[in-house]
Amino acid sequence: MMRIFRPAALALSGSLAAFALSGAAAQEQPNADMPVTNTFGKWTTIIDTLDTGQDTHKTCAASTAFVDGLGNAGSLTMSISTGDALPPDAYPAIMFIVDNKTLPTGSKIAATFGDPGVKVAATVSSNPAAGGRPSWMVDNQAKTSLALLRAMRKVTSLDVVFGKQTVASIPMDGFTKAYRNLGTSCGFPTKDVAP
Repeated sequence: MMRIFRPAALALSGSLAAFALSGAAAQEQPNADMPVTNTFGKWTTIIDTLDTGQDTHKTCAASTAFVDGLGNAGSLTMSISTGDALPPDAYPAIMFIVDNKTLPTGSKIAATFGDPGVKVAATVSSNPAAGGRPSWMVDNQAKTSLALLRAMRKVTSLDVVFGKQTVASIPMDGFTKAYRNLGTSCGFPTKDVAP
């Protein structure tokens, strides 16, 4: 039985206030069949274990909610599975969901991430609306993903631009601890991103 896991939808399924309230303290569910969640600053990690009877796989994700300059709700999620290539060969996939239908769509959209002191150029591709919400995936090339994750560790807020349009400035409070939690949970080294 395959469980469908959409961590980014979690951040938008309830109100942003409920999401923010979950950040008061790290929490774990005691039920072994339920995903384990922890909160680090503005980031929530979700570790989901799927036991097929023959083997066990984990999906490790971290997500943060934000509101763009127009008041649209959004989330930034990174996820990786123990069935995937793990760092340093490959890094977590990074996805944005935001209720802004004016952002550019299509494949290979130029994007910039960082702040005035740190800039990372990448490309993003839009996906069909997830639950009615537009989403964009960062093209997951190891070198680019590593640079973006390092920028997320260094900046206070991650300024995101798709094409020439500003998406949002997303606070990174708790990112480093959330990334380390993903590494511990899914069994990959984190010192190249979050020493």
